[in-house]
Amino acid sequence: MSDPRTTPSIFTRGAVDLSALRAPAPSPAAEAPSKADDGPSGAIPGGLPGGIAPETIIDVTEANFQTTVLERSLSTPVIIDFWADWCEPCKQLSPILERLARAGGGSWVLGKVDVDANPRLAQALRVQGIPMVVAVVNGQLVEGFTGVLPEAQVKQYVDAVLKAGGISVEEPADPRLDAADDALMVGDLDEAEAAYRKILAEHPQDAAAESGLAQVELYRRITGADPATAVAKADAAPDDIDAQRLAADIEVLSGEADKAYARLVALVRRTAGDEREAVRKHLLSLFSVAGPDDPAVAGARRALASALF
Repeated sequence: MSDPRTTPSIFTRGAVDLSALRAPAPSPAAEAPSKADDGPSGAIPGGLPGGIAPETIIDVTEANFQTTVLERSLSTPVIIDFWADWCEPCKQLSPILERLARAGGGSWVLGKVDVDANPRLAQALRVQGIPMVVAVVNGQLVEGFTGVLPEAQVKQYVDAVLKAGGISVEEPADPRLDAADDALMVGDLDEAEAAYRKILAEHPQDAAAESGLAQVELYRRITGADPATAVAKADAAPDDIDAQRLAADIEVLSGEADKAYARLVALVRRTAGDEREAVRKHLLSLFSVAGPDDPAVAGARRALASALF
């Protein structure tokens, strides 16, 4: 299994026959469990159809794929996270997916597949590198992405999956945002930047376009950086402004925005003049990635104001 280090990208998967992953039809004896059977096949009071418990995060295996993914996807979209213990990028992406799944309130389910423990399942779904994310909606595979994406971009993918499942999500105010977001999702940063800037030229207060442009700039700043090395360097040199800013970028990308904001607010307190202004502007650019409605941004803005005044 490869461990991709390239820019995350959306991919279109070839046809995959998910019916081949269905469990064989049960024998008559299996269809009539004894009354003493208290195992998973029994009905769960208040559960979902088919005796499926209403978890939002589940472990998917070769043995339970039919019930936890195929059958469940007929009523609730299932987004699958392929990961492994040795995969460092997986440790950045998985917390983002888990946080969004909990926030989704049951509108979708996160299925986690350990590729080392389930090699045949990974092979059947054509996993070539991890982390990899795909979705299953109404028993059909939906294209996904490989690599680590910022939380805002992962949420865009989740929203697209919910739309595919017929679940209503808020439409962007400007339809041109769809094209810009698509360009960002496939890694075409030049096209995405041009599209976002065009929207902002006509509507300077468009928060969605501002967030998209900030994401483009974030991707460019972290290009070629090794996350673990960059954060370790910043931790060892708390007054190295460039190192602190890069570490904050990586933390935002890793779903640790609170840590990134605290890092830069602390740096604002320790700096003055042009250096302080540079750090302040960098922090504001990270606020733009999350958008004005993010509660973590509101708290960080108050902390920044306290640090400045």
